[in-house]
Amino acid sequence: MNNIIDSLNQRICQRIRIERESRGWSVSELAEKAAVSRAMIHKLERGESSPTATLLARLSGALGISMSTLIARAEMASGRLLRHGQQPVWQDPQTGYIRRHLSPRSDMPVDLVQVELPAHQHVPMPAAAWALARQLLWVHQGELVFVEGDLRHEMAQGDCLELGPPNDCEFRNESDNACIYIVVRLNQPS
Repeated sequence: MNNIIDSLNQRICQRIRIERESRGWSVSELAEKAAVSRAMIHKLERGESSPTATLLARLSGALGISMSTLIARAEMASGRLLRHGQQPVWQDPQTGYIRRHLSPRSDMPVDLVQVELPAHQHVPMPAAAWALARQLLWVHQGELVFVEGDLRHEMAQGDCLELGPPNDCEFRNESDNACIYIVVRLNQPS
């Protein structure tokens, strides 16, 4: 799976450059909009660094697209059926978080993503990651603490949460076991 993940990382980084250039933005402009250093964007675009989940959320938010859309544009072909072996899988090099895109690439405004968050890990996400969507979180296995702003939601297997207005948030697994959750994202027109 590491070769597949490395290959996807390369395509995601290439896609970031394509998205930036298609908007006519310089690296400096994207850096300012995403609150990310120019050096980090240069490293990504040259394939010298692997992006973290937080970094992808910042960059995709600045580009006005979801992380799901960014990954789908980097990896997926169109079609109504997306077989398990064709689903893009990406791993955060910092936390070991594994993200699997479940839904086919189509014109439907819904994305379905499965995330496995290892024990004792957390992933912060900026408000920009939620700006163009409404989302549900459903815990498939384990326990998840979701913090949005000042609100803390302790979730167990089977619990489902509708996310509120865009706010900086954090996904936390405070348990001794991996947590698997599903994100259902309804993309809003930009």
